[in-house]
Amino acid sequence: MPLEPVLLDRPRLPAVPAPLDWVTLADAFEVACLLRCVSAPAAPVRAGRRPPAPAHPHAGPAAEFNREDAALRMRQLLARLEIPVRHEVATGGLRRRYELHRLQVAREHRAAYATLVEAGWRQGRRELLGGPASGASAPRRTWRPRLAAAAWRASLLAGGRHVRRHILGIRLTDRELAAVLVRGAALLEVPALLRPGAGCFVVSVADGPDRDRILRSVTLDPATGPGVAAVG
Repeated sequence: MPLEPVLLDRPRLPAVPAPLDWVTLADAFEVACLLRCVSAPAAPVRAGRRPPAPAHPHAGPAAEFNREDAALRMRQLLARLEIPVRHEVATGGLRRRYELHRLQVAREHRAAYATLVEAGWRQGRRELLGGPASGASAPRRTWRPRLAAAAWRASLLAGGRHVRRHILGIRLTDRELAAVLVRGAALLEVPALLRPGAGCFVVSVADGPDRDRILRSVTLDPATGPGVAAVG
């Protein structure tokens, strides 16, 4: 009986990375949301008045924020993910001074950083945008609202605040993050509206009980560090 030939040159399918555990996912997803809020320059754009920045901070080794509390929150999350980061502060402007907070990941940790951010966003987005699964496990029922709160917390810290008397809103340039916020609000039992703005999207919830519920959901325990007062 002739032997079947062995195909040594058959291409191997890439290995599918193991899903992140819930605790790691929540931190990595929040980092990804912070980065998606600052895909455009974080500081006022004035020629000659701010340091150069990468065009897409979430794709490179650095992220820039014009709010200290957003930078501190990202530092805290990366520390929990065991990604060392250097925090630099630059000031600029003449009459109106501003601070630019730049977080730089060391070269030897950039691959792990990029992998965590990509996996965190992909898995977290899938959990929030996917329809409710019948018979979902108790951990999934617990953690999906926590992922929703993480997305709102990151956006309130690093996105463009759009607060009016009758709404709490966030301006974003990232359509996918805007969709995640709308779905996340629904998981937090709050209706949210999405409408186009001038070169952006605005996600908003009504003032009153809806706003209060969102803010309660994103508030961190004092022991967890920065981010508490910033989103109030």
